[in-house]
Amino acid sequence: MNWSYREHNKNTLCMIMAGGQGSRLQPLTRDRAKPAVHFGGTYRIIDFVLNNFINSGIFKIKVLTQFKSDSLNKHISAAWNLNASLDQYVDLVPAQMRTGGDWYKGTADAIFQNINLITDERPDIVAIFGGDHIYKMDVNQMIDFHLSRAALLTIAAIPVPVEEASEFGIIEVDSDNRMIGFQEKPKEPKQMPGRPGWCLASMGNYIFTSKFLVRELLKHSSEGATDFGKDIIPALYPNYPVYVYDFNTNIVRGERAETKGYWRDVGTLDAFFEANMDICSGNPPFDLYNNYWPIRTYNWNQPPARFFSAGDSENPGAAIDSVVSAGCVIGGGRVIKSVLSPAVSIQKEALVEESILFPDVTIGPGAKVRRAIIEKGLHIPAGFEIGYDLERDSKMFHVTPSGIVVLAKDTIIKA
Repeated sequence: MNWSYREHNKNTLCMIMAGGQGSRLQPLTRDRAKPAVHFGGTYRIIDFVLNNFINSGIFKIKVLTQFKSDSLNKHISAAWNLNASLDQYVDLVPAQMRTGGDWYKGTADAIFQNINLITDERPDIVAIFGGDHIYKMDVNQMIDFHLSRAALLTIAAIPVPVEEASEFGIIEVDSDNRMIGFQEKPKEPKQMPGRPGWCLASMGNYIFTSKFLVRELLKHSSEGATDFGKDIIPALYPNYPVYVYDFNTNIVRGERAETKGYWRDVGTLDAFFEANMDICSGNPPFDLYNNYWPIRTYNWNQPPARFFSAGDSENPGAAIDSVVSAGCVIGGGRVIKSVLSPAVSIQKEALVEESILFPDVTIGPGAKVRRAIIEKGLHIPAGFEIGYDLERDSKMFHVTPSGIVVLAKDTIIKA
């Protein structure tokens, strides 16, 4: 079947899974869904998968929400208005319990409970992607691979170190990339032939032939299956053409060769922190500035960032190896290898190093912050220090095993 991009774009329905609790990202997910967590200054995590589809010319997108979805709903509604007259949409789909009295029991159950969206739209292809990863992907290339193999299901995959493999579904393939084995979050994962120390991991991104998906969901849901990784995929690959798409072969226009294959699961605080730090370097492995692949988000309508010396020429406002969003004011303070969201204020003689500041954070005069994530709207008092005495910090804030200090929303600091 020879489909052009234009043809299969018209016949593709995207369903983004955005209902997870994100418990490993606490306290950042205390009041919001994981895909709604701020990332990279101006963005939310979900923006990256949405941009992948929009930049691929796929404009029929359903976002399945469930837990603590208010801020996610507001963000999607404000940032992602497509042209309805051209049948383009990013629709929010809250959990509706259409098939009974239960919330989503797993990824497959979430799609099954919304199977009417597929039967009403009648697409040829259904793309089911996660809403909580940082990466760039031309989805057309994965769809072309799916069609070229006459696959009924295609799964995107990427090599991961064996020590991380227990967090993923681990795949075995033959020479034509057909799936011949699958282990869901194994304790002793099978390593890639010829590449010891590495395993082939599912990215949780699926391309299904639509009629096959509907048929198999109806069949397996009646048998109690609720999850793609645990239930559906192990039942399908021995009997049907299930193929594996190598994400490392995906080419995004305008990307440097060394950024190819960048994908981060930001499901833990440490991973979230490191992915933010990745965008701060001179040649970032994840580049926000590729004009051929724009990363769109909500328009904050803030004035430009401003730097000034606060009347002291010896302490000019400065930011080094950092991302500074619109509306930020750095008045006589210093920012080093940090991500500042919109409307952050760094006051005289303050120092911020290797930190992530969410919107509307204020760092008072002479305060010092190192290796910290600070929630929206918090004020750090004058002279207060964070990240320099982890034993003290752990009594007041959340501190990860690697020493990242996380200040939850509404934290009150008494200097």
